[in-house]
Amino acid sequence: MENIGQYQQLATTYLTEIGTKLLAVILFWLVGRWLINFVGQMLQKVLEKQQVDPTLMRYIGNFVAVTLNIVLVVAILGYCGIQTTTFAALVAGIGIAIGAAWGGLLANLAAGIFIIVLHPFKVGDFITAGGVTGTVKEIGLFVTTINTPDNVMTLVGNAKIFSDTIQNFTSNDYRRVDLKCQLAGSADHVAAMQLLRTKLATVPNVLAQPAVEVEILEFTLVGPVLVVRPYCHNNHYWQVYFDGNRIMREALAEAGFPSPMPAQMVVVQNQ
Repeated sequence: MENIGQYQQLATTYLTEIGTKLLAVILFWLVGRWLINFVGQMLQKVLEKQQVDPTLMRYIGNFVAVTLNIVLVVAILGYCGIQTTTFAALVAGIGIAIGAAWGGLLANLAAGIFIIVLHPFKVGDFITAGGVTGTVKEIGLFVTTINTPDNVMTLVGNAKIFSDTIQNFTSNDYRRVDLKCQLAGSADHVAAMQLLRTKLATVPNVLAQPAVEVEILEFTLVGPVLVVRPYCHNNHYWQVYFDGNRIMREALAEAGFPSPMPAQMVVVQNQ
């Protein structure tokens, strides 16, 4: 019975010690996470006050958050009596293994740094990069988040973006909208061109300079094909595109231009 009492006392001591450490670990984790979030918020306020670019601000925030979380985990392991040097060696070994298996992660990280430094685009820009077209929502450590025009969130590896052609539609003050207009062969193309120049200039958000361009692009069996090129800011591209097509159809119909019809030649041979 005396041995059983000693075992019970020993078990109670161990359980009390383990429970105390477990509660302390939970407390450290909660407090540490709160402090990390607090530091992140303070850092964001400081960067916003200094008018730091939103892209760079998010990049710095992600880097600081990851670093502080690693420090918190190491500190908790040290409190629990686990040798942090051994843990560091383990992390390094895992890092080497992961690096060998997924070397692309380091390439994405390096590409992300170059994107931040060289600044080919920023958050909010409308771009085509890595085969994806859309609005940049975030430039992360390894991937860039792009929302496509059909509202699909797409994650593209930074290495793929940096190694491919990047088109930034927001960078310039305006862009060209390419439209086509088919005329009938009997239509007065000079009058039609002048009419379309006048009507397209009245479309909302079409710029006065550069002026609307209307020229003959090619000839078909139906008649001449006009290329119509208004200019607008990228934010208004699709509005100008659809309004431009509608205005061309309505203007030509109201002016009495003949509708383009496919031409057919019928040859009758007398036997």
